[in-house]
Amino acid sequence: MSKNVLRPLMGLVAILALVGIVGVAVVLFQGGLTDSVEVRVLSPRAGLVMNPDAKVKMNGVTVGKVGSIEELPEGQAELHLAMNPEDMQRIPSDVTVDIAASTVFGAKYVELIPPATPSAERMYAGQVFDAQQVTVEVNTVFEQLTSVLGSIEPEKLNETLGAIAVATRGRGDQFGQMLVDLDALLVKLDPSLPALRSDLAMAPVVVDSYAQAAPDLVTTVGNASPLSQTVVEEQQNLDAVLVSVIGLSDVGTPILNENHAPLANALDLLVPTLALTNEYAPALTCGVQTLAKLNSGATVGTGGVGLAASFLLGEDPYRYPENLPKVAASGGPHCMGAPDLPFGTRPKFLVTDIGTNPWVDDGTTVQVNAGNLTQLLFGGVPRTPVPAGAEGPR
Repeated sequence: MSKNVLRPLMGLVAILALVGIVGVAVVLFQGGLTDSVEVRVLSPRAGLVMNPDAKVKMNGVTVGKVGSIEELPEGQAELHLAMNPEDMQRIPSDVTVDIAASTVFGAKYVELIPPATPSAERMYAGQVFDAQQVTVEVNTVFEQLTSVLGSIEPEKLNETLGAIAVATRGRGDQFGQMLVDLDALLVKLDPSLPALRSDLAMAPVVVDSYAQAAPDLVTTVGNASPLSQTVVEEQQNLDAVLVSVIGLSDVGTPILNENHAPLANALDLLVPTLALTNEYAPALTCGVQTLAKLNSGATVGTGGVGLAASFLLGEDPYRYPENLPKVAASGGPHCMGAPDLPFGTRPKFLVTDIGTNPWVDDGTTVQVNAGNLTQLLFGGVPRTPVPAGAEGPR
């Protein structure tokens, strides 16, 4: 196949692969490949901001989503929930359902509330729940306010306005001064209106946070009384502690003033050492554990007496320039099986970047070290002392 045909074909394959990846990502994001079990919820209404794909939560954990919303006669709504099969095994069948919102203007979600004593039975496919309540929305408040205003009787409104007129009669100057003072107050508040708008926009989130934290706040206030009582009872000891702290600060301040530069310099010098120690912490840990294991004197679990004897190939302890130490060498922390090494085994030798390798094949030949062999076998040959003035052997 010629290059003129191969390159366009490869480009087409790459485009198709990219489109396939994007398509699979979209399907995964929408949960198209996720198994789900349907559960239905009957509600007086779904709420204005309840949409498909809204979350279903229990104890703050997402256990499913709203698959679809169906309108029923008399203004009711039926929510089809797509529950996660593995989560349904942990949800009791007698949970109550609320349609809630994180904020006053936030999107709605379905909240499953387990009872104090949950049932042993678990939620099953096709189960139908009745929503206990739906969070009140702003439009509902306006609707109720409109109905209230529409139910006001005109004659009673006239009596109310007449009473206000009688109350303000003869007090025009005072009322005018009140309006002037109110105008001056509004002029002072005008520069703060942007900040006030921002505070009002954040108020629902703050109020919701305080509402959620209300039980903890009540508990804290309840604990404050015994705490304050303890402080009152221990006020003498507290005074003594504060006096001691003041004395310590009086003594320590001159010391720190005189030695702050050396202390700072010492801390700066400790940084690289502590960084290196932190890097090799695993190796240091297993080394200390190995020493502790050896110190414990634990038996090897094998009976008998072991005798090890060997002859080692001699090699030069140092060669120049092959064995020159390397500056800033790196090897990294390695435990090589320590501290749990089986009996009769040896750890592997780790060749690191330190400038030398004792296991390299350097062509060492077998040589008898007479002095060391005599010392090993006979403990050394004693020398005959030479008398003073005598001539020793040549």
